[in-house]
Amino acid sequence: MAGHVEKALVIDAPVKDLVAGASSHADARLRWCRIPTRNLDLLARHQDSTTATLPSPKFLRLLNPKMAQAKPDAHAGDAFVGIDDDEEKARAIAENDLQGSRKQASIVLLWLSFQATGVIYGDIGTSPLYVYSSTFSAQPSWQDLVGALSIIIWSLTLIVTVKYCFIVLSADDDGQGGTFALYSLLARYTNISRRDPRDVPGIRLQRFETGDLKTGGKSLRSLLEKSRTIQFFLQFIGVLGVSMVMADGVLTPAQSVLGAIQGIKVINPDLGTSAIVGISCGILVGLFLIQPFGTSKIGTTFAPIVVIWLLFNLCAGIYNLAVHDYTVLKAFSPHFAFSYLVRNGHEGWKSLGGLLLAFTGVEALFADLGAFSKRAVQLSWICLAYPCLLIAYIGQAAYISHDETKQAFTNPFFNTVPPGTLYFSLVIAILAAIVASQAMITSTFQLLTQIMRLSYFPRVKVVHTSQTFHEQVYMPMANWLLMIGTVIITAVYNNTTSLGNAYGVCVITVTFITTCMVSLVAILVWRLPAYIVVPLWLVFASLDAAFLSSVYEKVPDGAWFTLLLAFTLSCIFTLWRFGKECQWEAESHDQLSPQALLFPTTATKGRVALSSTLGGTPISTVPGLGIFFDKSGIANTLPPSFFQFVIKFAARPAVVVLFNMRPLPVPTVPLTDRYIIRRVSEMDSCYAVTLRHGYTDSILYPGLAQDVVQQIAISIAKGRRNDMTAVELDLVQSSRNYPTVYILGKETIKIGWPSVLSPKAYLRSWLLWVFLWLRENSRTKLADLDIDADKVIEVGFIKEL
Repeated sequence: MAGHVEKALVIDAPVKDLVAGASSHADARLRWCRIPTRNLDLLARHQDSTTATLPSPKFLRLLNPKMAQAKPDAHAGDAFVGIDDDEEKARAIAENDLQGSRKQASIVLLWLSFQATGVIYGDIGTSPLYVYSSTFSAQPSWQDLVGALSIIIWSLTLIVTVKYCFIVLSADDDGQGGTFALYSLLARYTNISRRDPRDVPGIRLQRFETGDLKTGGKSLRSLLEKSRTIQFFLQFIGVLGVSMVMADGVLTPAQSVLGAIQGIKVINPDLGTSAIVGISCGILVGLFLIQPFGTSKIGTTFAPIVVIWLLFNLCAGIYNLAVHDYTVLKAFSPHFAFSYLVRNGHEGWKSLGGLLLAFTGVEALFADLGAFSKRAVQLSWICLAYPCLLIAYIGQAAYISHDETKQAFTNPFFNTVPPGTLYFSLVIAILAAIVASQAMITSTFQLLTQIMRLSYFPRVKVVHTSQTFHEQVYMPMANWLLMIGTVIITAVYNNTTSLGNAYGVCVITVTFITTCMVSLVAILVWRLPAYIVVPLWLVFASLDAAFLSSVYEKVPDGAWFTLLLAFTLSCIFTLWRFGKECQWEAESHDQLSPQALLFPTTATKGRVALSSTLGGTPISTVPGLGIFFDKSGIANTLPPSFFQFVIKFAARPAVVVLFNMRPLPVPTVPLTDRYIIRRVSEMDSCYAVTLRHGYTDSILYPGLAQDVVQQIAISIAKGRRNDMTAVELDLVQSSRNYPTVYILGKETIKIGWPSVLSPKAYLRSWLLWVFLWLRENSRTKLADLDIDADKVIEVGFIKEL
């Protein structure tokens, strides 16, 4: 069948090793199910080809409710995997793991929408504080005012509502948002990114021929997969988008809080700049101090503030529209937007840099998607934030157009509030500005979690703050660094006008990157024809480019700082990924099978010895239990911690446990589903134990060894019995009476400096040197161990890159 070749999942293990509970391999019946390719990683996360356990039929139905009993056929975008007809009970944990497919009840959706209002819309919601003052330097004419208002209206409509709410939010990667989620999604459908070969054991990717990708899509995918330059460019702009949002996360709190505190000058004109900066810094420090409470609690607390703020803007806008000048409603005609730009020429184009502040914070809608949901974000924007902001800007324009003092535009919010509400507006504006900072703080946590998971950043501490939603996290290190950066920015720039020159450049750059990457997703993932995607891309890219070109004129006036910060972060992320790929390449040769390490010998009276290639030294057995940490959990391979221990000491514990930890995105895993145990048949008293755990489970605790021994004993007792079962069970149980040791591998990486003078080789060596410096100063494995330090052994070995 003609057509393109689609990526699919294949279990890379013999069928006889995969069928659970079959009385004979010949009688084992397999059926096939179609799994959407977008869910491959979910399946891979649970697939344990190293054990006799396969995904249950119920779990596979969750991946595709229309699972059909049929032979594999060429079906567009489907992956095929064999499963056993007599599979054990469906595991309840699988249902909890599929967050992306989980249908939310109405009450849950409304609650998430409420929380999303408190976290996401604080930034874009407080833009009425400073948009007009950042756009005009003198009292505008009615035509210019309505023209600027028209640009605001259509920007909120086209960029935020149409592009982000209805298009971009659909391009999530397993519920995750942000530019890097787009890159990850593209990498899943095209061979443009290397994976850690030890991350998903026993699984490889192949393609089936299908016919749904058009000629243009085939050519585009072929170009991406063949060009290393384009692959690196896509990777870098994905990382750059993340970096831009994080740089924006430093500026947003300063801009929002300064904009609100400056409102005090309306009441007390004599208040100095130093006082405003001091108050702003104090508020910002307090905001970062409450972050450990978590997104859910903060969002629930902040949501009423944002709702009141938006509704107050709505009411003030309606009042100004009714009392002052309802003719500004003509701004809904895009004719006024074009006339404004044509009439003002270069100055009108420059003013776009101020008008784009109306949608700063739009990137939070997508970046914070993992903490909430697509439907919750859409509902809260369309039903609340969007209409309130439109009326707010319209009302301010109505007041400014009839302002006799000619000064209302300088502080557009406080000067246009209805009579008698000034003090209330000041209080609610300050509170809303505090909330505005939360959107970008949460975005930073979300994006850092993503890039850590995909090996673009060193390990740092991540605290899950919700028992229900996996992606609601708090990162202490990121929180304190953001706080320091924000306070410094507030003190240096000290007013919203100066800060506005630096603010916004990241926002519009991210929106432009998002437009381009979503277009690639539409062609390669959604399989839309190019004649639909390209015209839409031209429309949205032109809008973004107009704002982008105007804001980059501010680079000498302060925008250089955010660009420098974003570029520095991008280099760090890209460097870490480069180092990890070099490390993976070096470690790929470390996989050693039991047969290659040990072999039984009659000369040692039933004991084993090292293989002849390793010297043939007899191996002694030491009483007790040894738990060797195994990162990969790949069947028929030994972790470096074990074979390095055996080679160096010519000894092994009486009971060996190859311990692999597999995290699942659920709060907790029931004890009955937690352990997967398999005998390593090539070695006596050796067991491969996989511990599946949720993000709130305590896994490395003082009683871990006792629990592991108990689970192994239960597994032996439930298995097939023979003459040696009692002896094996007694040996495992008796290991409790001897010392238990936890053995970790301590890999020391050294750089192989080039012997031949080559700029490229020396550049690679210097980049790896920086990577190793970051690696040595990042969070270690021991930081997560809550067990007695005197029971831990680190076996060192050297690896050369």
